[in-house]
Parts: sequence; structure tokens; C-alpha cells
Amino acid sequence: MVREGRHSATDEDRFPGYDVANKRDTLSWDAVTRTAINRRLAVPHEPRFLAPPQWRTLDALCRRILPQPADRPPIPLAALLDATLCAGGTQGFRVHPLPHDPDAWKHGLDALDAEAREQFGAAFCELAEDTQDSLLVQAQNGKLHNPAWDPMTAQLFFEKRILVDIPAMYYSHPTAWNEIGFGGPASPRGYVRMELNRRDPWEAVERKPGHEAEARLQNRHVG
Repeated sequence: MVREGRHSATDEDRFPGYDVANKRDTLSWDAVTRTAINRRLAVPHEPRFLAPPQWRTLDALCRRILPQPADRPPIPLAALLDATLCAGGTQGFRVHPLPHDPDAWKHGLDALDAEAREQFGAAFCELAEDTQDSLLVQAQNGKLHNPAWDPMTAQLFFEKRILVDIPAMYYSHPTAWNEIGFGGPASPRGYVRMELNRRDPWEAVERKPGHEAEARLQNRHVG
């Protein structure tokens, strides 16, 4: 059974043998870090902030914005975003005429669903993937004008919320950290070798042609 947060190892891994969870009980993570990551891994896979139809729209939207590999458990993007909105998490500012983040997401998801029903007679989550993509391209290009978007616009919602928040949720998760060799919050150990192309001993080793086995061996002991 693959543990949540662990990237399944393949020959194509950029950081073979690396699992950021191995840092859990080392000097790299303190109790505060462990608690924050535990909470992130345990996020409920059901809506607490969004209404069920909004949740289904968001889940389908996340699948199109960031399709995930089939060889590992997916990062629960909709769940992470719903939990963030439920906790009142925002960037601390907004771009007019978007409402604040929680209201913008509710409004935007409802409007996207309204567009799907108007153009195709079905909810966004029920559409074929290529049809969903077509709607999102229209949103990105400012070509969706259903009154449900008022007073904000589909283009602004796409640019300032969809393309900002969904990738942020992805890279907040340990599975994504394994993919990019990130060690998680640098507390209390921190990082020392800050120059380009240098790494600390507790950072992941990137695979190089002909040296995959060496990288894999080193990454099993990174902590």
C-alpha cells in the first residue's frame, strides 16, 4: 500500500528514492512542522465550505487544470482548497471587481456551471474533458459572458483565482514536494548553501544519466 504523500518510485523520477516524509523525525522538521503537515495530509475529502454542486464543479476543474499521474494517489486539490476557504485563508488582498477569495470561488464555480448548462445543457462536471477544456479556454480568453459572472468576469476569475489557487494547493502537498525535491518548511534546520547549483546534505539529489543508482542511494538517507 502506497502511503499518502509518497511519490511512487519509477525510473523516470527526477529525485529517485526520495521521500520527504523521511524528514519527519529528523532535525529538518520540528513539532510545528509535523503538525501542519499532518493536518494537510488528513484534510477531509468532502466539502465543508462549498455546497455539493460547487464541490463537484471544483473537483472537475482541478482535474483539468492539473491532471495528475495515474501511478500514484492524486493530491486532493479540491479538498485542500475547500479546507483553505473554510479556514478563511486568503492572499490578504483582492483585485476589483473580484470579491474576497471565499466568495469569489463560490461565485465563480456557480457561474462556470451556469455557462456549461447554457452552452451544453449539463453541469460542468458532467461534460466530456475536451468540452470542459473548451469552456476553460473561453474563460481564459474573455469569451464567457453569462450574467451569472456579474459583477466579476470569467477572465479575471480564471487569471486571479483558478491559475493562482489550484497550483498553490498542488505544491502545498508532500507528494508534490517529492516530485521537485523540496524538503518542506526549513524549520528548525534551515538551508545553508544558498548559491546556485549547490545543495545541503539534507536536500534531495537529482538524477543524472548514468548515476541514477547513486542518487537513489543518497536520497534514501536524506533527512
